[in-house]
Amino acid sequence: MDSYTHHTPQRIFVGDGPIWTSAGMTAGIDLALALVEHDLGPEKTRRAAKAMVVHHRRAGGQSQHSSFLEIDSKSDRIQDALHYARGNRSKPLSVEKLAEVACLSPRQFSRVFRLETGMTPAKAIETLRLEAARLMLEQGRLPVETVARVNGFGDRERLRRSFLRSYGQTPQSIRNASRPLSL
Repeated sequence: MDSYTHHTPQRIFVGDGPIWTSAGMTAGIDLALALVEHDLGPEKTRRAAKAMVVHHRRAGGQSQHSSFLEIDSKSDRIQDALHYARGNRSKPLSVEKLAEVACLSPRQFSRVFRLETGMTPAKAIETLRLEAARLMLEQGRLPVETVARVNGFGDRERLRRSFLRSYGQTPQSIRNASRPLSL
């Protein structure tokens, strides 16, 4: 067994030569997509994922958890940085800090991140924060100010400007649209 797959009880899937195994049903989808990528390349993998109506596969070293935003990345280092960012949305998330989590220099991290995700770290963090805030607004009753703060926007006005720029709507209008209609 190579060092990558040795002692990995929390990984969603592992490969050891011709033997591959996964943690469960949805991890099996990730495993299947990993095998497609291994044998046929990333373009066929994207097409297979699209046909199955699933996000691109998660990296095998990702811990067994569900995340609300999938930014496609195939390396565990970038997945680790994204996982850190998801768990620390309210804190400043600099390239230097994310690079440290990924065990890369800031320059190398930015280069690899962009190659793997198709976006800059700053754009990915903004996307992550926006999506988390949108989900919180749709699913809960927290005040907009609280949603802004816990997702790293600082205040409701910065959140409002970001929502208008990205979604073309205010946070309040997104919240209102997600409420069931009363008859």
